[in-house]
Amino acid sequence: MDEEAARDALSARATASPDPVAQAIELVRSVTGDGAASAEEVLAALTLLRGLREELAAWEPRLITAAREGGTSWVRLAPALGVASRQAAERRYLRLRTEGVEDPESTGERRVRAERDRRAGERAVHAWAEENAAELRGLSGRVAGLSGLTGAARKHVGEVRDALGSNNSAALLGPLADAAAHLHKTHPLLAREITELTQRTDRLRGAQRER
Repeated sequence: MDEEAARDALSARATASPDPVAQAIELVRSVTGDGAASAEEVLAALTLLRGLREELAAWEPRLITAAREGGTSWVRLAPALGVASRQAAERRYLRLRTEGVEDPESTGERRVRAERDRRAGERAVHAWAEENAAELRGLSGRVAGLSGLTGAARKHVGEVRDALGSNNSAALLGPLADAAAHLHKTHPLLAREITELTQRTDRLRGAQRER
């Protein structure tokens, strides 16, 4: 019996149970129970188990995401993941996660570093926004006071106006950048000021990555 035939036979035997974990247990028992399994059957079992392992590896970050979205803390997740601290739990998640990341083919460690760099950049931008709140809110107030706009420009200017009600000055940056894209024709000088501000915050993020 070649390896492919052995794999088909093992698959048929293991899929008698609808539970993938039970399938894996049956698979191991089928080749180790009486010691009579051929080399092809053992290799086939290992191939099938590799597929199950890859599937389980994809499930774990999805379950962690669901738990976090449901309000579960990293502290509570840690023992469920078999780690000792909230930092270790989050690190495991970042290493496993591939969905929603810029480079899903990167290694787990690179994804951890990329997320840390992103957070460091956001902290730097947030600190800058707080230090320059007067300038930022003054610019936002001028944008919010624009009238006679239509379509997307009116919508995004309204979002700037709404963001002005927040105590978080950094919350103005996104709405301002979105509004600037629709103000170049009608208010070019104002749009240029916003673009320069956006470039400043982008440089802050870039500096954190280089550091």
